[in-house]
Amino acid sequence: MESIRVFAGDCTVHFEGSRERTQRGRVVVVTKPDRTVLVHDASGYQPVAWLTRADSLTVESGPGSFGLVARAGEQVLTVESHDVIGRPEYPASEAGVPVGTHPSTGEPLVRTSGTVTALDSGVEFSLPAGATVRDETCDDCGLPSMRVERGAAFDICIDRQCDPLDDHVKARFDGEWTCPDCGSPLRIIRRGGRLLAGCDAYPECETAFSLPAGVVVGDCECDLPIFETARGRRCLDSTCEFA
Repeated sequence: MESIRVFAGDCTVHFEGSRERTQRGRVVVVTKPDRTVLVHDASGYQPVAWLTRADSLTVESGPGSFGLVARAGEQVLTVESHDVIGRPEYPASEAGVPVGTHPSTGEPLVRTSGTVTALDSGVEFSLPAGATVRDETCDDCGLPSMRVERGAAFDICIDRQCDPLDDHVKARFDGEWTCPDCGSPLRIIRRGGRLLAGCDAYPECETAFSLPAGVVVGDCECDLPIFETARGRRCLDSTCEFA
């Protein structure tokens, strides 16, 4: 698991860049996993010095001292200690929306952007685009379930190995539509990490369409399905002139 490191003491802080300056005081220095460095003093909520997502971060720590150098392009933040109070290290994760507990370990589960993460172990379950995590749990493993729209709405486990989305979409839509270029069935396939409706005559016919996050609500004039998505209605063929 990633960690946040904290350094505290009497330090000289020097910043080279657009706001060049040198300061000294009893400060707390926080380094984050993305190499962001924040230097806080006793006043205000804003750091007295900082460098966000540095290209490089070097930390030197001895028995009674520490030093940090963070670089981002032409900007350089240097912290040199004169008196060390403490330098602990804490496990850290991205904060997210609570979505239940892990059925095996009991640890909290949180949703952070495109994943559900177990806070203690750091185990992650990646979510398909547009998925929503439900209050219900999977009948087989006890993990939270999610609703995913790929032509229809499917309620499945967040663990794709437990309940693969592809299996549900194939069962519902495999061969449901016809290739507009050669008339062969469109098969539900995964290629390059994307779920596609691809021509059954491949490689002779390379026609394939990425399945959007939405549900089928009708037929387009080109005979392919129309999807209702978060951005409005669209044809399976995103370049269709009739949509």
